[in-house]
Amino acid sequence: MYTMQSWSCIFLIICSMQSVCHCCDWIRHHYGHLSAEYLSLLDQMGGDITNQNAPVLFPTSLYRHIDDAEFEDKVRFLKETIYQITKLFDGNMKSVTWDKKNLDDFLNILERQLENLNSCVSPAMKPERRLKHYFKKLNRKVLRKMNYSAQAWELIRKETKRHLQRLDILAAQMY
Repeated sequence: MYTMQSWSCIFLIICSMQSVCHCCDWIRHHYGHLSAEYLSLLDQMGGDITNQNAPVLFPTSLYRHIDDAEFEDKVRFLKETIYQITKLFDGNMKSVTWDKKNLDDFLNILERQLENLNSCVSPAMKPERRLKHYFKKLNRKVLRKMNYSAQAWELIRKETKRHLQRLDILAAQMY
């Protein structure tokens, strides 16, 4: 005989499984499409991507670590990385010479991707501390140190593209 508490636990497990299933379906059928859109817009909004290297090393080890993680951790990583990217683009962009419509479309699609990923992740899950630290460092050593110049934003665009391409690979490996 099941008690009310037992039914409550069963209900939570089923809801959680449905949420994960919905998330799996969404990542499988929609993530790649939106990703292709914002990567294309990222290329179209400015000239050639700079050859200059950012003074902050790309966090390759974080991506290697997440490749072996559980599904939920991968989704959380996707969500947190996109969130950190949206925070970067929330800075002083007066010196940017990019196509404004493409920039707005890029940010809107990125925001849409973030909203969908948010629905897949429990709010109780803590963000990856090292990832958050990396993006703070990128903000400090590129945008602030270079006084939000056009050159600084080009470096941010380059690093953003690297992250979004790597997230695309991660999402493709999830199913």
